[in-house]
This record gives sequence, structure tokens and C-alpha cells, in this order.
Amino acid sequence: MDTLVCNHKRQRAKLALEDGRIFPGFSFGATGTALGEVVFNTSLAGYQEILTDPSYKGQMVTMTYPLIGNYGVNEEDVESHKPFVEAFIVKECSRIASNWRSTMTLDEYLKKNNIIGIEGVDTRAITRHARLQGAMKAVLSTEDLDDKSLVAKAKASTGLVGVDLVKEVTSSEIKHWTKEGKYKVVVLDCGVKLNILRELAGLDCQVIVVPASTTAEEILALNPDGLMLSNGPGDPAAVTYVVETVKQLIGKLPMFGICLGHQMLGQALGGKTYKLKFGHHGGNQPVKDLKTGKIDISVQNHGFCVDIDSLNKDDIEITHINLNDQTLEGIRHKKLPIISVQFHPEACPGPHDSKYLFKQFMEMIENA
Repeated sequence: MDTLVCNHKRQRAKLALEDGRIFPGFSFGATGTALGEVVFNTSLAGYQEILTDPSYKGQMVTMTYPLIGNYGVNEEDVESHKPFVEAFIVKECSRIASNWRSTMTLDEYLKKNNIIGIEGVDTRAITRHARLQGAMKAVLSTEDLDDKSLVAKAKASTGLVGVDLVKEVTSSEIKHWTKEGKYKVVVLDCGVKLNILRELAGLDCQVIVVPASTTAEEILALNPDGLMLSNGPGDPAAVTYVVETVKQLIGKLPMFGICLGHQMLGQALGGKTYKLKFGHHGGNQPVKDLKTGKIDISVQNHGFCVDIDSLNKDDIEITHINLNDQTLEGIRHKKLPIISVQFHPEACPGPHDSKYLFKQFMEMIENA
């Protein structure tokens, strides 16, 4: 299916950062005003999966690859029921969308879901600025093009620190995602990506997705064989109710935490979290398994991290580190069937180097 992507009426738009840096460009997708934290993603493809990753709630995503939208959008490559990014920032929105599965253009998709996009900006400059100065609050608008007004709005916006965004992306009720399987796994949904559920189902699991507010007693009443702590957006220190639930379940169930789930588990085990300067977002992050020495190229999407030094090394083994900045990427409890990783073994988009971790989770369940 070949279609023209952006209608290119060339409506002006401006991105303004809280430190006063202005990036003028042209809008695509929806029009209006959006607030969020600007981050950059280094993936070369997979923009549809990135748009629909609930972990991006509260953030505006800058794609470092210069041409985005060339294969359109389809109904299969989604990681949730809708896009969660606050805005989408690209160098160029492709005029051509060509793919046999494509059902609409990127421009049409963003319009349909009321997401503002901006193109014609220097995404290299945005990325470099974020690396040097750190991720920061911003505003993107097609309505207000006054620099001073935009910067004031960016400064006054809420940001991510101390904000519970999980409540905005979690399920509203308990859902039986698959009803048959050898193992019953409860997924505590803080903004779960669908491919986590697909991976579990592919390993013969009955998958039950529960809201983030579900209590420990309610989870145990489902009589699960294991608990998956999902990815999700925002500041992990702000989601204290999930941490408390995890604390109450430690020692009662095998657990596997991914991304925000890793951060929740880290806190429940006595650790602390902190905000990274510009986070890890993309499909090319090198992670080292400290036990085997193996290097995985991993998919990552997080702006916060568990402090290695805050963990009790008598109980916790550090299993993975990030080779770019030596930050914590994985832990294992020395006595209990508990593992967690900061990266995304389910991929989508990105490399599949770390899918073996799901099988480790199954082995933990079998041996519990």
C-alpha cells in the first residue's frame, strides 16, 4: 500500500524547553499545545511500538533517525490500545508510506489519536542539548508561537519527578488475557507492553492482568504461580502503593520485574531510585551479564534508575550493568525466586538478545 504521508500544509509549530532553547518547525498530526519532558530515542525503526509504549506517558519523544513514517502504521505493531506519548518530534515526516500491512499514514494516525507532531527541527541539536544539559520540561504548540510565553509554560509544567503517572495508564479492571496455560501468572499492570503478555502466553502461561492498585491479598486470592511486575511511566518513588504491595508479596511468589517493575522491586527490597540525566531510550544499549560475561544489546526506555549502593548486598546479587554508564541493569535475590531487569527482554521494537530471561522466570516457577 503506497500513500502520501503528511499533507504538508506547513503549519508552523514551536518546541520550547524550560531553559529557553527554542526549536521552530512545522506541525503534522494533531494541532494544539502539549506539555511533557523531551527525551530522545535512538531506534532506527519501530516508531509505532514507541508511540504506543505506555512508559512514554508524560514525555515528548525525539527520534534521532532522520526519516520517520516511511512504512506507515498498521493494526498489529502496537504495544497498547493507543499512543501514550505527549508529542512526537522528528527531522522529517516521510511523504511516502509504503508497506503491504499499512492501513494509514503516521500523520493520519497522530491526528486520529490527538497527538501533536513537529518536523523540520534539528533533532541532532535537540539530542545533543539533552545529553549535555539533561532531559527537561518542554512545551510544543501550534497555537502559541510566542517564545517568552512558551518558555514560561514549560517552566510552570509539572514534569515527571514526584508524579504518579501509573494511575493514568494502568488497567481499570482484572483481565484474563489468556485463559489456558500450564502456569498462572499475574501481571501487575503499571503500563504493560503487550509483547510481555505475548511472551508469557507463548511459554504456556495463563496470563491475568491486574490494575496497579490491586492489593497483595487480591493477587494471592487469584492463586498465581508467579508475579510479573510490568514496565510503566514516570517516577518510581511516586508509586508507593505498588511498592507496598510488592513488599507484602516478597517470599510468597516467584517474581520477575521489568523496567519500572525492576524499580518497584528495588525499592521493596530496601533500595532507592534516582533520576538519570537524560535516561536510556532506544534499541542499542549494551548490557553485561556479570555471571557469564555475555553482552546483550538491549531495548531500554527509562529515565530513573535504582541506586546500586542503596541495595543490601547480603541479600541482593547484581546481575547486569549498563556498559555505557555503569548503572544498574539487573538484580537477583540470593535466597528467594526473584529477578528483575531495567531493560526490556520482550523487545518490540529492538533486538531479542534477552528473551531468555522469560524462560528463567518459568524455571523459577517450576522450582518454587
